Amino acid sequence: MSSILIAAAPIHGHVTPLLAVARHFAERGDRVRFITGSRFAGSVEATGAEHLALPAEADFDDRQDWNHTFPERAALTGTRAIAHDIEHIFVRPGLPQHEAVMAAHAAEPADTLLVEPGFVGGAFLLGHPLGVRPPIVLGGICPLTFASRDTAPFGMGLMPLRGPLGRIRNATLATITRKLVFPPSQRIAEQTFQRLHGRSIPFAVLDWPRHAEAIVQFTVPKFEYPRSDAPATLHFAGPISASGSHAPLPPWWPELDRSRPVVHVTQGTIANRNYGQLIAPTLEGLADEDVLIAVATGGRPVESLPPLPANARAAEFLPYDDLLPKTDVYLTNGGYGGVQYALRYGVPIVAAGSQEDKPEVIARIAWAGVGRRLKTETPTPTAIRRAVRTVLDDHRYRDAAGRIARQMAASRGVYRLAEIVDELIADHRQRGHRRPRRFS
Repeated sequence: MSSILIAAAPIHGHVTPLLAVARHFAERGDRVRFITGSRFAGSVEATGAEHLALPAEADFDDRQDWNHTFPERAALTGTRAIAHDIEHIFVRPGLPQHEAVMAAHAAEPADTLLVEPGFVGGAFLLGHPLGVRPPIVLGGICPLTFASRDTAPFGMGLMPLRGPLGRIRNATLATITRKLVFPPSQRIAEQTFQRLHGRSIPFAVLDWPRHAEAIVQFTVPKFEYPRSDAPATLHFAGPISASGSHAPLPPWWPELDRSRPVVHVTQGTIANRNYGQLIAPTLEGLADEDVLIAVATGGRPVESLPPLPANARAAEFLPYDDLLPKTDVYLTNGGYGGVQYALRYGVPIVAAGSQEDKPEVIARIAWAGVGRRLKTETPTPTAIRRAVRTVLDDHRYRDAAGRIARQMAASRGVYRLAEIVDELIADHRQRGHRRPRRFS
């Protein structure tokens, strides 16, 4: 039996994939403790893990309106919006996150710490030698964030450009963003690292996952940009968890009978306050199309939706393992987990989004050829109709999604993650906790 410590920023999309991980380790008999926000205590305990609450200064409710909490954020898009979130939502809570992990490790030594990229406390933990801290495994719940000569800076939503010209572009953009966009976050990270360790932080804060003992990306290589300079510690496990939706079948379920294409649209469970972003324009844009629109409100009452056209049906939640095999197009605002789940079933995608990591997710949808991207948070009904019709009428999108589905079917998901964790723990025990972590 191993002692597994899991930690995640208190954000639904960051916590949910790791709940499946916690359940897997707990069911095989490991001691599992999960550090995250207080609102997730019940969900954590349902997996068989022990919930450890984050300190108050690092705990928050992700269901709040960030634009209300941070009024200056509303006008930001792209890299600048991501830079704002990195500073205020991720980097500033990093110190109390670090303290929470070190306290848990001191109370009961952990064999490994599994974190996600938004838990920036991991960057500050890396300043301690192994033995003082546990080995760190990074669970990839979003597109890879660390810099590469082969990719544009994270947050720009730019697809790779091959050859020398692409590397020049990437280097130029990296210099610009490093000097003009990310300095506030880096200054805070520098101050925190100096306070804890008495020396400068040896990496860009957004690059901290590169220095974990292992990086396990929760997708397959076909959905991630190739990097010739990727660390040897990078692994691909494939999708980790199901959608978490075990909703009952709605009364209109028999209408999903293949008599017409099914378009499923959702804004997820958090970014669903404003139906005008995606659901409303979808209902308007596809009202006269020969399709069945299946809407999931993500937990809001169905009555809160705008009037449904004759070809639309709705429910608060839908059982994805039943729905996706019947779905012809998945319409989403770009949540990483939902996209991975759709691709497990080979469903092509239309995605629109401009906040958080969504520009990066939808850029990969376009790059992988599995769907169409709309580079806005509020696409017009006409734009949605055209994108859906293109995906329905061109078999290449479904063919590409099918290729990724086959690679996902061959992946081992949480079992592969567990193998990597077990190998790391065995190596750590063999070395007797004595080898300090060296940065590269």
